[in-house]
Amino acid sequence: MPQALHDPQLSNGLWNDSIWDVLLESLAEGKVIPVVGPDVLTLEINGATMLLEQYIARELAAKYHGKIPGIALPAEGPLNHVVGRLLPYLKSHFAIRNEINHIVKQNESALRPSRTLRLLADILPLDLFVSTTFDSLLEKAINEVRFDGNPRTDSISFSPRRGDDPRRPNDLRECKKTLTRPTVFHLMGKLSPTEDYVISDEDLLERICELQSSSRRPERLFDELKKNHLLILGEGYSDWLARVFLRMAKGRRLSATCERYEVLADSKTGGDQSLLTFLDHFSSDTRVFLSGGAAEFVEELWRRWRQRTESDPPAPREAGAHRDMPTNGIFISYASEDRGAVENIATGLARAGLPYWFDREQLGPGDKFLQAIEQYILHDCSLFLAIISKHSENRPRGVFRQEWDWALKVPGQLHPRLNFIVPVVVDDNSVPSRADPRFQHLTYASLPGGQVTPGFIEQLRGTLRH
Repeated sequence: MPQALHDPQLSNGLWNDSIWDVLLESLAEGKVIPVVGPDVLTLEINGATMLLEQYIARELAAKYHGKIPGIALPAEGPLNHVVGRLLPYLKSHFAIRNEINHIVKQNESALRPSRTLRLLADILPLDLFVSTTFDSLLEKAINEVRFDGNPRTDSISFSPRRGDDPRRPNDLRECKKTLTRPTVFHLMGKLSPTEDYVISDEDLLERICELQSSSRRPERLFDELKKNHLLILGEGYSDWLARVFLRMAKGRRLSATCERYEVLADSKTGGDQSLLTFLDHFSSDTRVFLSGGAAEFVEELWRRWRQRTESDPPAPREAGAHRDMPTNGIFISYASEDRGAVENIATGLARAGLPYWFDREQLGPGDKFLQAIEQYILHDCSLFLAIISKHSENRPRGVFRQEWDWALKVPGQLHPRLNFIVPVVVDDNSVPSRADPRFQHLTYASLPGGQVTPGFIEQLRGTLRH
């Protein structure tokens, strides 16, 4: 048991279960950024579990065993140790990176994302990830979990020596709230035959120093790090390096409160009494997860998020008052026969943390509540889902038809970039023949039975941000 756990006062100051409530609320609002480190990258190789950097170090050591003295692997920092031994013989970091490139490329099909990465990717409100490792396993996890393996995740690699080339961005292209795709920012560089990336403690020291320069650092990224809660997962930094990294991310003195948390979850910090004491005294916004490492933290966060979205979706809303339409909400318009499919869509939206509203009672045209519906569509909602099916096609009249008319009157909604109206087909009609002809310029989404897909959620999330 880590020594810090013997001090109840210190432990309570560094972690309190109420932090889960803050994180879950902030997730729903899109105000959390994970910072993913090497201890999250576990692999299954020939029945053995090891970290990616351990695997690469083992392969390097095996190749040069017997040729270079002292190449055997120590218990701590194996890749850094091997790089240190190789450098006097291979003469440059470039040559060592070429060796690492070859190892990873040669075994790419066997290098699969860990369960921890996949669980993190499954928390759909997370859209901006910072990686401090050079691999692409995090992008793979997001693509597999959210896009059936299709390469839809943006990847940005920071290099302080890269020139101004718009095709190779050195910073976020846009602020977090306007991202249209999940994005992984490789703060320490990414595996490449031509780019620098961190492979040793010396590289890490240089990168940290370079990131202190206002002329080189990715300002837009660091602005987002200042404004959002940070989940620093699996870094395992030593005492002073952890202090420097936290200070760099926070952008101000650690003792200056800013109403957002940095959560440290790794296998080392909980046992570092000096670091824990420093954080408890000088960094009240930093919380250390003391019930395990990064894997245990992500598992618990994922479990609580799924429990919240599956077992506690937004309460049914009674039609009538203006307050029933949630802020930035999605209006779902449907024929009564499609109620089951709409319930499935609503469950998917709730699970993703997207606000929505639909008429659960299917009131008739004579009800006063139609005035509120008109207000919701014309002035309050941010997105309009028109549910298309054989039932809607066979009904030339209905409240949903009136709702479509109102949606088509929203100023500017016909502009192709806005996509205010999203027609959603919920049965086998791939090209509905009787849907409103004014929808023809729009792209239809196909959700058979109302089963929501990760790609559909990302489409809605991107549209809501514009």
